[in-house]
Amino acid sequence: MRYISTRGTAPALTFEEAMLTGLARDGGLYVPENIPTLTAAQIADMAGKSYEDVAFAVMRPFIGDTFSDAQFRELIAKAYAGFGHAARAPLVQLAPNHFLLELFHGPTLAFKDFAMQLIGQMFQAALSRSGDRVTIVGATSGDTGSAAIEAFRGLSNVDVFILFPHGRVSEVQRRQMTTPSESNVHALAVDGDFDDCQAAVKDMFNDFAFREDVKLAGVNSINWGRVLAQVVYYFTAAVSLGAPHREVSFTVPTGNFGDIFAGYIAKKMGLPIADLVVATNRNDILHRTLETGAYTKEGVTPTISPSMDIQVSSNFERALFYAYGGDGATVAAQMDDLKSGGFEISQGAYQMLQDTFKSGRASEEDTKAMIKSCRADSGELLCPHSAVGVHVAQAHLGATPMVTLATAHPAKFPDAVKDASGVVAPLPPRMADLYDRPERVTRVANDLAALQAVIKERI
Repeated sequence: MRYISTRGTAPALTFEEAMLTGLARDGGLYVPENIPTLTAAQIADMAGKSYEDVAFAVMRPFIGDTFSDAQFRELIAKAYAGFGHAARAPLVQLAPNHFLLELFHGPTLAFKDFAMQLIGQMFQAALSRSGDRVTIVGATSGDTGSAAIEAFRGLSNVDVFILFPHGRVSEVQRRQMTTPSESNVHALAVDGDFDDCQAAVKDMFNDFAFREDVKLAGVNSINWGRVLAQVVYYFTAAVSLGAPHREVSFTVPTGNFGDIFAGYIAKKMGLPIADLVVATNRNDILHRTLETGAYTKEGVTPTISPSMDIQVSSNFERALFYAYGGDGATVAAQMDDLKSGGFEISQGAYQMLQDTFKSGRASEEDTKAMIKSCRADSGELLCPHSAVGVHVAQAHLGATPMVTLATAHPAKFPDAVKDASGVVAPLPPRMADLYDRPERVTRVANDLAALQAVIKERI
C-alpha cells in the first residue's frame, strides 16, 4: 500500500512514512494509491464482533507491512482500553429510524480520541523501532488538541505543541490542554482564530529548513492515520443497523471535513451508505460550497459550537482530489486560488460532490432549540456540535436508518448546554478535579517566526 499527495508531485510513501510525515512536501495531503474494498460477506462477518476486531478488519489493508498482525492488534487494544464504554461507540435511538452514535466515551470526551489514541500508539511503536524523536505540531479548534496531548503526554520519543485560538475554545477544552504536567507537551494560545493556527502549522511544514531541524510531524486531520481510524465506527454503526443487507445514512457535524471524509472512504470500501450529510453551523462554507460550487472564504464568527468555527476545511482537499479524478495539478491550482479568497469547482467535479454529499446548516437558535427539544423528547443531552448534526439530520430522515454522529460530551460545553436546556452536564468522575488543576500555557502572537522560536526553544 502506497500513499500519494493530493497535489501530485511529492514522492509516494509507505503507510508508516505517510503517518510520520503528515503533510506532503508539495503541500498536499496523503491519500491511498487505491482504496481496498471489502466484500459483503466480510462486512456481514463484523456483526457481533468487538470494536477492536472490526477496527483490525477495516484498517489492516491500509497499513502494509508497517506492523505485523499481532502487533497491530496489540496497538488497537491499547488504544481503546481507556474508553469508558465497552462498546466504544454505542448507538442510542433518538426517534423512529434516527440514531445517535456516541463518540465521546474516550479519555477527552470527544470523537478525536478514536484516532488520536491509536495514532499515539502507532507513533510510539514506530519511533521506538527506529530510535528517532519527532516534534508534533498541531492546530485545534478545541478537541484535537486535548486528544493529542492525552495521547502523547509522557511519551519518550515525542514533543507535542498544540496551537489553539486564544479565547475561542470552551473552558473545559482549554483546561484539558493546559493542565497536563508532563514536560513533553506544550499548549500555545495564539492571538487569532483556528484558521490562523492551521495556516501556521501548514507554513511550518512548508518551511523545509525548520521542518528538518525540529523533525516535524503532524497529527491534525491532515494526517492520513487520523482519517483511517475514523472509518471504523461507520462500519460498527452500519453493521449494527443491518448492513450490508440494508443501506444506512450518516449526518456528520463537521468543520474540517475529516470526519465525513472518513465516511466517504467507508463507502468506497463497500459499506452500503445511502446519504452522507454535511452539517455546519453558521460558519457554513461547506454547505455553501455544496449548494453553489464556489468555495469562497468569509470571516469566522464565534459560535457555541466552536470546533466548527472554520473556513478553511483542510480535508476538503482530499474530496476535491477524488472529484477531479486524481488530478493533482488542478487541486494544487485551486489551493493556490484559495489563498486569495476562493475558487470555482468545475462542473464535472461539482456534480461528483453533489452526488456524494448532502448538506445543511444550523443557526445558533436552531442549535439551542435542538439541545432543549432532544432532552425533552429522548432524554439525551447533546453538546452543541451534536445538536447541529441532529438538527440537520431531521431534514434528511426517511426509510433508510439515519445515524447522527455525536462528536463530544455535553460536559465539554457546560455553559452553552445549561443556557439551552437548563441542565448542568457534569464531568465524569475521573475529571471531577479539572477546574482545580494548575494550568500551564504560553500565549503567542499570530506570527510564524514567534511560534517557531517558541518551539525551537522548548524541544
